[in-house]
Amino acid sequence: MTTATTPHRGQLWTGRVLSGLVVLFMIFDGGIKLVPLGIVTETMAQLGYPATDALARGLGILLLLSTLLYVVPRTSVLGAILLTGYLGGAIATQLRVGNPVFSHLLFGLYLGLMAWGGLYLRDARLRALIPLRQGRD
Repeated sequence: MTTATTPHRGQLWTGRVLSGLVVLFMIFDGGIKLVPLGIVTETMAQLGYPATDALARGLGILLLLSTLLYVVPRTSVLGAILLTGYLGGAIATQLRVGNPVFSHLLFGLYLGLMAWGGLYLRDARLRALIPLRQGRD
């Protein structure tokens, strides 16, 4: 029997896989912003942002630092909050320019749900803070 503080093995591994996928994507995204690749500045211009290397690098640093905080167990909740803010900005940008809903607009939501879902499954503190109940009371 598992409680809010002790996950079963499958739950823990599912959380790690979800979190790992998010981290891999964020490292990739932050990395291409640090370089920055031409596609990054071109896309920034298409989205209505200044197409400067400095802005791209700043976003890359912000994203990588937030991801690092998410990876470290002691700061993972703070990292998830910062990533949520970053992804919320991405969602707002996609909405503002009128990009397709399911492929562009909601991509940030998908990543955010994976980040929080993975953290919830692997972090007892979060499960204790937000207990999901099964059945009726």
